[in-house]
Amino acid sequence: MDSSRRGPLGQGATDAVPETIATYLRLRGLEPSAAAVRRRRWRGAVDDENAPFTPGRDPKGLGDALSDLTRESGWVPQLAREDLVLQWKDVAGEDTARHAQPVALSDGILTIRCDSTAWAKQLQLMRSQILSQILSRHPDAEVTAVRFVGPDVPSWKWGPRAIPGRGPRDTYG
Repeated sequence: MDSSRRGPLGQGATDAVPETIATYLRLRGLEPSAAAVRRRRWRGAVDDENAPFTPGRDPKGLGDALSDLTRESGWVPQLAREDLVLQWKDVAGEDTARHAQPVALSDGILTIRCDSTAWAKQLQLMRSQILSQILSRHPDAEVTAVRFVGPDVPSWKWGPRAIPGRGPRDTYG
């Protein structure tokens, strides 16, 4: 079949395609010429991975390489949690950070231990401001709620002589 009887992309056509349109299609790359087909066969497969000046071949900075590594490895949430603990002073404020420290993060609940029950109660009243600071500064930490606890109190429920029950009641007076 001659080129005047072929349609676009080399399929046979019932009506004749004028020579000018066939030339236009061939030059636009829509219909390969016989010489292009021979050249492509002669060259073989092109190794795009090692070809210069192709996308993705530019060198990356160390920070970009590390961020790609952490994202691909799934370390982003854990590193965000670490940053939250390390930057607690900036998130909560210097005065608050002296009296309250994050101690645990499980199931999206950040537990913060306070020096006194008064600090715990005051921070409970400020819960929304603290949570909004955490979410704005560390969104990848996956914190959904904040829990404030007071200082540890001595427990009477342990040791070799512990007995079941409510513990000492009138010991303190």
